[in-house]
Amino acid sequence: MDARGPLGEFLRARRQVTTVDQVGLAPSGRRRTPGLRREEVAMLAGVSTDYYVRLEQGRERRPSDQVLSALAHAFRLDHEATVHLYRLAHPRACEVVVRGPSEEVNPSIMKLLDRWDDVVAFVVNHRLDVLACNPVFAALFDGLEYNDNLLRLTFLNPEARLFYRDWEHEAVAKVAHLRAVAGVDSGDPLLLELVEELSLQSEFFREVWARHEVRAKTHNIVRLHHPEVGDVTLWHETFGIDSAPGLRIFAGQPELGSASQEALRTLTELAPASDGRMRHRV
Repeated sequence: MDARGPLGEFLRARRQVTTVDQVGLAPSGRRRTPGLRREEVAMLAGVSTDYYVRLEQGRERRPSDQVLSALAHAFRLDHEATVHLYRLAHPRACEVVVRGPSEEVNPSIMKLLDRWDDVVAFVVNHRLDVLACNPVFAALFDGLEYNDNLLRLTFLNPEARLFYRDWEHEAVAKVAHLRAVAGVDSGDPLLLELVEELSLQSEFFREVWARHEVRAKTHNIVRLHHPEVGDVTLWHETFGIDSAPGLRIFAGQPELGSASQEALRTLTELAPASDGRMRHRV
């Protein structure tokens, strides 16, 4: 983590990727680096340049809500990024990701997953570890290295670029999720280790991670390609589990009567039985 802290790191990154055109400023002189100057951000937010510099350098860590609102407006942040900004500035007031027992998947949830025999269903935590899955997921992801963690699968397995037909979109969305939870739960050592591992082994991860983007996906369609049954298109949604804060159920279903539905049926019939619990590194 940068010495300037999560808030300062975020502000610096947003300043570097925001252009004068985006904020309605006229270009002034030759720029050695892209993005806005600190004094321009300060002017747009209605604060002194010295105060903004202290924010960015981590010497001022308690900005008021009025200042945060002004900064969000200055950078033209969307809703997701604005919420992330407030969480970075007020981490103790935000919901904390609960670990330990909450990462144990209730047997009732396991039974629910198993009942969805034509849906790709699984449970993930905030690090996108796959904690439990149904037979359809097990069949579809069988044989893929790192299938116990969707981030490692996406960035560390070369086959992922073929498996995810929209690989770059999926990769960027997963990094946005990780950036959002890292800003709130930066004390999780396993999460920090995951970020370090991905940063060391994936140039694309490093590039996207440096953008500090926390936008959610803009559509609910995922397109996959399985080497045995071909293309599979799923409409999907995620649901929080009230009894286990921090865990979410992913459910992806094919269109009724489609080739994707038939492909999933074929895979499930051929796949060996699974108890639905993923064995992953801890």
